[in-house]
Amino acid sequence: MTYPPLAEMVGQLFIVGFKGCEIDESHPVYADIARRNLGGVILFDRHLASRDSTNNIVGAQQLARLSSDLQSIRAEQLLIAVDQEGGRVNRFRGEFGFPLFPEAAELWKKDSAQTEERAGQLAAMLKKYGINYNLAPVVDLNSNPDNPIIGRFGRSFSADPHRVSAQAAVWIRAHRKAGIVTCLKHFPGHGSAAEDSHTDFVDISKSWHDNELAPYQELINNNQADSIMLGHLFHKDFDPVFPASLSAKTVSFLRKELNFHGPVVTDDLQMRAVTDRYGLQEAVILALQAEVDLILIGNNLQYDSKIFSQIHKMVLDAVDKGRLAVEQIASSWRRVQTLKASLSASERQNPSHREKSV
Repeated sequence: MTYPPLAEMVGQLFIVGFKGCEIDESHPVYADIARRNLGGVILFDRHLASRDSTNNIVGAQQLARLSSDLQSIRAEQLLIAVDQEGGRVNRFRGEFGFPLFPEAAELWKKDSAQTEERAGQLAAMLKKYGINYNLAPVVDLNSNPDNPIIGRFGRSFSADPHRVSAQAAVWIRAHRKAGIVTCLKHFPGHGSAAEDSHTDFVDISKSWHDNELAPYQELINNNQADSIMLGHLFHKDFDPVFPASLSAKTVSFLRKELNFHGPVVTDDLQMRAVTDRYGLQEAVILALQAEVDLILIGNNLQYDSKIFSQIHKMVLDAVDKGRLAVEQIASSWRRVQTLKASLSASERQNPSHREKSV
């Protein structure tokens, strides 16, 4: 395999958010993609840092144009990601004319045909507007219904791991049919926690049960795991030092024990469970040292238009100083390219799903 220059490989290992509902050559994200080979972007419907009620998604025609403009910056495929689970985790608001979708907790009460229908409709909507990466489904178990970010939000399909994996499999098939890759989250399991990793350090050492691994194992065994997101979750038996998102031991467990060889993704590294303890730049280095493949920086909880240019330079400096190995960067780059190649293969197999102007 021929490898591109190091700076281009580094760029591919990041998914970063940006501000605004349109772009041109003066927009910072344009330079991030054109000059630094940014691997992907993540879109939000509102901007939390500035308390703006709108951000990247404000309407059908606008979103289709934004996605097309982003993809046109470079010849290489760009990952355009959203968190579109349905229910309260929804980036496509009804007030902008988008259809609404039920939360996972509602879907499991129906039969799998209902899940397939709704997931198919959701995936078709994403494809129509140029989204190719859905950071879903949640495969956390609803083991603590009072969990402040999973249980209370209805984000889990069920407390039963086999129901979770069965519903997730239907969801994933519908997305693949539309040519969209998905991401299982939040490994090793956020469902039992009593805290929210957006705001707190989350220790699941006492609440976690090994049946929370079952959905991951079943979906990996059935070749239905496109990528897996690591939660900002501390479990002393996985790693006595680092949370899963920064843990080489947790990544090794996924690779060696669960036999997963696709891309491993961090949850948003701007969440306070990480930034309060490590700071963003050190968290990026720790995640890459742990052999995480895709670093997610939402740029939404806090905002900096130069965030990726600074991080990109910092990673290259870390390679020069011996903190990161070129071989490690190359291995992650290969896994990201394999994920992107699956998108291109889907386009060849399903030409009817190619983006249409709106």
